Amino acid sequence: MLDLEIVPERSLGCEQWEFILGMHFSQAVAIIQSQVGLIKGVQVLYNDSNPLEIDIIINLPQDGIRLFFDPIVQRLKIIEICNMKMVKLKYCGLHFNSPEVLPSIEQIEHSFGATHPGVYDSEKQLFVLNFRGLSFYFPVESKFQTSSTHNLGSLHFPAGSSPLVSRMAVYHGASVEVATAPELPLSCYHGQLYLCKAEVLRGETYTKGVRLTLMTSGNSRRIDSSKLQLEREILLGNSAQDVASALGAPSKVFYKSEDKMRIHCPNAHRRVTATKSDYFFNYFTLGLDVLFDARTHLVKKLVLHTNYPGHYNFNMYQRCEFTAPLNNIEVTAYCRWDELCKKLTPSERPVVLNRASSTNTTNPFGSTFCYGYQDIIFEIMPNNYIASMSIYGDGKPSEEECEQA
Repeated sequence: MLDLEIVPERSLGCEQWEFILGMHFSQAVAIIQSQVGLIKGVQVLYNDSNPLEIDIIINLPQDGIRLFFDPIVQRLKIIEICNMKMVKLKYCGLHFNSPEVLPSIEQIEHSFGATHPGVYDSEKQLFVLNFRGLSFYFPVESKFQTSSTHNLGSLHFPAGSSPLVSRMAVYHGASVEVATAPELPLSCYHGQLYLCKAEVLRGETYTKGVRLTLMTSGNSRRIDSSKLQLEREILLGNSAQDVASALGAPSKVFYKSEDKMRIHCPNAHRRVTATKSDYFFNYFTLGLDVLFDARTHLVKKLVLHTNYPGHYNFNMYQRCEFTAPLNNIEVTAYCRWDELCKKLTPSERPVVLNRASSTNTTNPFGSTFCYGYQDIIFEIMPNNYIASMSIYGDGKPSEEECEQA
């Protein structure tokens, strides 16, 4: 049984780890993965057809915990203890819920002090006791309420039958109904860069690169450390040194062992055997991949990931909040492909992309479809949302455009 500390309006955790309000979905998953054997039976719940309308939930049924993440920013919004019997809880070092300490009304008032009167929900027969960033839910049968009931003190219970907390919620703000995910806390930066937005830089019919607005923390050793905002440009044709200088070392360097799109090239190019391999700089916290040519070591492609649940790469990258001006419209990570097609003229026949690992050839999420538009490739999920947007080329106008200019 987990033994955890509650910090109202902030976190649930122990000395080794914490679920912190505002932390990214991937960071919570990393904690769970680090606690294999202690945290068991993990479920991820989401709306496949409308992934932006309903919270993403990590359910830990064997530990009585549910984590609610905002579907757009994908940061932790609400921590819910849905089964009080499966976890020990303490506040300021003292237990208020355990097999030996029952979470009665009296125990909650003793542990957390005075608060405003509770609110009774007659339909659900629940009394809710609210503190700042913390709510307790007590099941109360209607036979115990009086006509003038407005708080817990006006309820009449037989000796020894005071209700126990059935569930509780930790959140940021005045009430759980209006709770929103706070900004990423400084304690979750871990020396990494995080993306605020990515602007795709376009010429008339070609792409130059991206302008990134980034956030990072100051000196992590200082008590007064604060967030810093940076702006960097990554252009097609930049060198590997340019990219590393602008963004720092990548999260991972990946070498392409095989180009699966080569089959769509003319015969002469298809037969070419490369003696060197193109390679990616993967920046997972930016939702960005940078592909370099093996021979010139210059940027030849940028891949911007949207990190939708239901995609094969979900949770590998954080969402890239991009905007791209195309044909007098603005394409974002939240656009639906069927709506974009009314204003753009992409390739009619898509390339079907089916990802699978070398150890497991099955893909439970199915195939995606790749459509071309000028020097951009859109990877589209079955629900019509953009899985990734790839821009490629040398970042320069074509010879025809240069002649016209």
